[in-house]
Amino acid sequence: MESQAFFIFFFSSFASLLSSTFLKFSIAGDTLASNQSLRDGDTLVSTSQRFELGFFSPGSSKFRYLGIWYKATPDIVVWVANRHNPITGLQGVLTISGNRSLVLLNGTQSIVWSSNLSRVEESPVAQLLDSGNLVLFGKTETYSDSFLWQSFDFPCNMRIPDLKMGENNRTSLDQYLTSWKSADDPSPGEFTYRVDNHGLPQLVLRMGSIKKYRTWVKLTFINLPLYNNPAFKTTLEFNNNRLIYIYEPYNSSVFTRLTLNESGVLQRYILNKKNTWDLMFTVPRDLCDSYGYCGPNGICRIYKSPLCECLKGFIPNSQQEWDVLDWSSGCVRSVPLDCQNGEGFVKVVQVKLPDLLEFRLNIGMSIKECEEECLKNCSCIAYANSNISGGGSGCLMWFGDLIDIRESFQDNSEQDIYIRLPASAIDSIHDSNNKKRLVKILLLSATLGILTLGTVCGCIIMKVKAKRRALNGKKESLELPLFDFTTIAAATSNFSDANMIGEGGFGPVYKGKLSTEQEIAVKRLSKGSGQGLEEFKNEVTSIAKLQHRNLVRLLGCCIQGEERMLIYEYMCNKSLNYFIYDQNRSTLLAWQKRFDIVMGIARGLLYLHQDSRLRIIHRDLKASNILLDNDLIPKISDFGLARIFEGEQICAKTKRVIGTYGYMSPEYAIDGKFSVKSDVFSLGVLLLEIVSGKRNRGFHHPDHHHNLLGHAWLLWNEDRALELMDACLKDSCVESQVQRCIQVGLLCVQKLPQDRPAMSSVVFMLGNEEAILPQPKQPGFFIERSSIDADTATRSEEFYRNGEVPITILDAR
Repeated sequence: MESQAFFIFFFSSFASLLSSTFLKFSIAGDTLASNQSLRDGDTLVSTSQRFELGFFSPGSSKFRYLGIWYKATPDIVVWVANRHNPITGLQGVLTISGNRSLVLLNGTQSIVWSSNLSRVEESPVAQLLDSGNLVLFGKTETYSDSFLWQSFDFPCNMRIPDLKMGENNRTSLDQYLTSWKSADDPSPGEFTYRVDNHGLPQLVLRMGSIKKYRTWVKLTFINLPLYNNPAFKTTLEFNNNRLIYIYEPYNSSVFTRLTLNESGVLQRYILNKKNTWDLMFTVPRDLCDSYGYCGPNGICRIYKSPLCECLKGFIPNSQQEWDVLDWSSGCVRSVPLDCQNGEGFVKVVQVKLPDLLEFRLNIGMSIKECEEECLKNCSCIAYANSNISGGGSGCLMWFGDLIDIRESFQDNSEQDIYIRLPASAIDSIHDSNNKKRLVKILLLSATLGILTLGTVCGCIIMKVKAKRRALNGKKESLELPLFDFTTIAAATSNFSDANMIGEGGFGPVYKGKLSTEQEIAVKRLSKGSGQGLEEFKNEVTSIAKLQHRNLVRLLGCCIQGEERMLIYEYMCNKSLNYFIYDQNRSTLLAWQKRFDIVMGIARGLLYLHQDSRLRIIHRDLKASNILLDNDLIPKISDFGLARIFEGEQICAKTKRVIGTYGYMSPEYAIDGKFSVKSDVFSLGVLLLEIVSGKRNRGFHHPDHHHNLLGHAWLLWNEDRALELMDACLKDSCVESQVQRCIQVGLLCVQKLPQDRPAMSSVVFMLGNEEAILPQPKQPGFFIERSSIDADTATRSEEFYRNGEVPITILDAR
């Protein structure tokens, strides 16, 4: 200990002497020689000006760290040396010590970080490579893989091309990603992303020891959204069945990175020509990606409602819990296995295979031999191919519960699994399948008969349909049932004022009852409508193809002469604004119900943006367009202004800006640009309104003249966010949920579209209490109004029904 203390004292004195003696040696280019020091303010820059190494302070932190960042975007730090030991002040120095290690000294010349080399090399040199790798090599080393030390052996929260994940064969180090604690603190957080090599390699995202997401890999990436992206080639390295995987750009001009953020979300970015980063995908991307979301022996199907089902031959472990959408207890067998009385397998197609908890692997078996081997062992409950490339080979068998199965979201990206069942259960499934087959045969026969009849009178039917579907003198296909005008007039008592339940830009809305006793809502296009025929046709063609429990159901339309009407399912509890803005009725919506409404709106919007057959941009999301059914389940309505994006389209521009002030995003209101992020902005406004019970437009506060967004932002920065909450929620609220909703709302209304989260992230953040959320930036339209403007806005607000101002701005170009 005394000799060690003497060495540290001697080295500190020697380093101080070096720093004064060699001050004449300046830092230039990409290398640091043994007789040089890198001080705070100096940097190394790689040869092609891609990466830069120096000292920085993250976010609002006052501490200093040694790190590497992209030179074009200095705020994106790819590696930090002293994650555990920050430096106070600007006296940090990086140098090469007497034992030839890289060392980082603070202002008192104490060592805060070292590369800790075990071998001594004469006059080593440190170099920042174009790959972003800081390396240390001696005279005998070449620019290859024989470095004394390299930063790539110690990843932080980011993986860039050429940085390998897995067990390094040369150093025996397990290389994996660890999140930062926060945007201001790069010390290791609670999330890790690493390769688990247990028989077959899996990539696992954990929060501490808890698995949050995982995917498994053999020769093909499973369940990774970017594995076939044309901008990259995927390189896999195996050694004794241990995996290291790399994404490499096809050409060196492509910059990409994978970041594990503070919330435990993996984000893939690519650098565009404007030197800004575009988000390509996030993981987990939906609820089915959450590890074990449906519990043991359950399967998650993201396109179905409810999301979770039991595997064939299984039933819910607790039906009471499943009835309230709590699937964590999973499923149990409906009939126990019995090896003595015959068993077999039922095939489940196109799934992500379950986690490798209790399993056995034999890479030499065929799939037929795998089935026979599994049948021999009474404890084997499922089997599958272990390698799906080239037609499939290898045998993978599971023992115990099957955890974390999800249905494929992409053709040919997943594979099949065979689940062991008793013979009686298989017979029951076969009987059910035979009945379905018989029904299909009968339906086919009936269809052929109808088609034959239809051929005889086809011409007459076509003419009748063409007349009924005429819009503005043209024949158009509407894919909706058509109602007679007399039917709708009778249902609404000839459109009596007593039956009118609302009025918007499209026209009046009436309550009606058909002869079948079904209640309907009829939206009638008025002659003086601020929207008109274009919006009518747009709503018919868009919403008719959508099916989701959080979208209002369009039952049909009526077209006769000049009349244009849309017929919807009737929502007995009117719209959301009927409750939240009224001092008396707002008390009827306690916090849990408001939170359920928030989640329902978010899921409906996620369906429009990502999960429906068409990508729909709503463009007019607001409280009055959220209808509530008998159980107060929210349903998004009014698709008159919606736009359909096709293929890979992500953004559009219009000269005709239509919508409602207070909910419009800045880029749409000012430049006519709209995208999914425009809807995200509107959702953020709506979220803050639901929490506060106040309107954004027309909001007035005695201490300032900001709108509701500005008020929420001021409270957030003063750590008083809960003061935004509606007073009537005080007794029913869950403070952590309210705080989370406010934070997500502020994230959604950030000024720049690229800063706003995607809807998949919004749903994830709202539904996961343990998720760590990023800090929001300043919201759009954060400009203080004058008192005159505020008073005018308040008076104008009272003039319009429901306080909503539909607008049309024509932009001359």
